[in-house]
Amino acid sequence: MMTTTKTKILLPVLFSFFIVSFVDLVGTGVDELKQSAETPAYLLQLIPFVAFIWFFLLSVPAGIWQAKVGKKKVLNTSILITAAGLFIPVLGNSLAVILISFSFLGIGNTIMQVAANPLLMDVVPADKGSGFLSFSQFMKSLGSMVGPYVAAVVGPSLAGRLGFEGEGAWRFGLYLFGIIAFASYVWLQITDIEETKSKGAQVSFKSCIQLLSNRYIALMVLGIFAIVGVDVAINSNIGTFLHLKIGMGEETAKYGKSVYFFAKMVGTFMGGVLLMKGNAKVFLRISTLVALVFVGALTLVQNDIAAWILVGIVSLGVSNVFPLIFSITVGNFPDRSNEISGLMMMAISGGAIFPFLVGLAMNYNVNGGLWIIGGLMAFILILSVVKVNPRVQ
Repeated sequence: MMTTTKTKILLPVLFSFFIVSFVDLVGTGVDELKQSAETPAYLLQLIPFVAFIWFFLLSVPAGIWQAKVGKKKVLNTSILITAAGLFIPVLGNSLAVILISFSFLGIGNTIMQVAANPLLMDVVPADKGSGFLSFSQFMKSLGSMVGPYVAAVVGPSLAGRLGFEGEGAWRFGLYLFGIIAFASYVWLQITDIEETKSKGAQVSFKSCIQLLSNRYIALMVLGIFAIVGVDVAINSNIGTFLHLKIGMGEETAKYGKSVYFFAKMVGTFMGGVLLMKGNAKVFLRISTLVALVFVGALTLVQNDIAAWILVGIVSLGVSNVFPLIFSITVGNFPDRSNEISGLMMMAISGGAIFPFLVGLAMNYNVNGGLWIIGGLMAFILILSVVKVNPRVQ
């Protein structure tokens, strides 16, 4: 059981994962700018691109930087960058301004995830790391659920109270999140945290890349690449799948995202509770197997209600895989947490690749995208039984 002092240290770190969710507002940004006749639809895809490309570009450098200055300092700097990005739309509702805004969100989010995950592992008992990482994803899922509502409903309402009318009223939701981000920055800044320091050779880009010579670490990084690809691919394509496969109306099919996010929120909360005492490796196998089986079932479904249920079960299976892979790997190599975190956050770029491939496959066969997702889940299931190789460069 954690003491009151440890709980006070844990809470601001855990709350930072709520701030991590703000990057999911990219979907809202695309939807809102669709209303502008001056913005071609294809150009709107630049919004998620400028938000997520930073995972590939900055993750490893961020891991090196935090090894030098500390995880808390890096995390708090990233929260401040995020807060700044949320206030940039005060300059206007044009595509250029929103692209700059979400570039800041992407940069902040990349650095935030590199620092937040290993810092959380530092402030919780070693045997409960997987549980708290799953609960951190619950915090992120909670933010992902409320974000679109705040932007679409609370923001315009706040704008109206302040006498602002117009199609850019959704931006007031971003300002509200900016205030929350700044409050998170202050909370973490005044909290004293004792961090685990890296041992051995100085952390560098070379030392990060050399870690990939360890087969176990390389496979686990690929596991992150795969699971993020699965997560974003389902989120991006589930509405299209339900429309084509079941014949749902396009508007109704869009609620597939809501079912997926809600089940993911429930799944991460349940995972956070169960993993406090459960075996992380066994939980990874069970979660992956559940997702794999029910992805297969989705290829056969013909009924609306059955489709909703299967989407929810797949989400439950997928929900804890990311924190499980991360915590298991860092738990085996705690002294290399900065480098591993950088490599794994770089692997989040899988979310930029597999959604496109899944969508392309669905153009040729309605189940084609699910076959790709099933293949990725089968790969992760194999990873769950791979033995640890303790030798690293």
